[in-house]
Amino acid sequence: MTAFERIVILTGAGLSAESGLATFRDKDGIWAKYDLSELATPEGFARNPARVHEFYNQRRRGLRSVAPNAAHQALARLERGHRGEVTIVTQNIDALHEAAGSTRLIHMHGELLKALCARCEARHPWHEDLSLDVACPACGRAGGMRPDVVWFGEWPYRMEEIQDLLRQADLFVSIGTSGTVYPAAGFVREARAAGARTLELNLEPSEGASLFAGAIHGPATRIVPAWVDALLEDAR
Repeated sequence: MTAFERIVILTGAGLSAESGLATFRDKDGIWAKYDLSELATPEGFARNPARVHEFYNQRRRGLRSVAPNAAHQALARLERGHRGEVTIVTQNIDALHEAAGSTRLIHMHGELLKALCARCEARHPWHEDLSLDVACPACGRAGGMRPDVVWFGEWPYRMEEIQDLLRQADLFVSIGTSGTVYPAAGFVREARAAGARTLELNLEPSEGASLFAGAIHGPATRIVPAWVDALLEDAR
């Protein structure tokens, strides 16, 4: 391996699956069981906010019983042990990276443990249920609070910052993603165009697997710690 100064890691639902959180696009994933147009779009929220709130309330409650797995812990260890910069860009809305100790982290799809006021645009840490009756702690008005997550039809967060990181990266690694959802599915092309080495770590080849220079396939809790160990050992 080569020592890399700047590493950008994209993580997806496959990374948290072994902690017990459901994926989205697998045959038994969340969007196989629920209508995403009703639960994960601004239009669905406008039609039936109570139903959308209950869906996300259930998922927020579910985070109380999960913990970071060995893959999350290995990425936090990489950040601590690597001499250069390691930035994680996650599509996941859980807080397992933070719980494992990662600090250089971008939640491009938002965070389930935060709430957004649609009236004043204030964001707040949020661990309890949301409803139309909840008032915003900043502006005091009720009826505008929603999960601070990016719904279909909305633009992911901090995209300019992410693209700058991709242009500067020496190594781009995609872990646990399907490779089907844009703009994240296009990150490998952006990194390659800027001269970065590219690597996929996934349970099985993603739809975009041919775009990566290298690949390691298997359960995240096995392959991610092994890859981190090898990378840190090579950098000594």
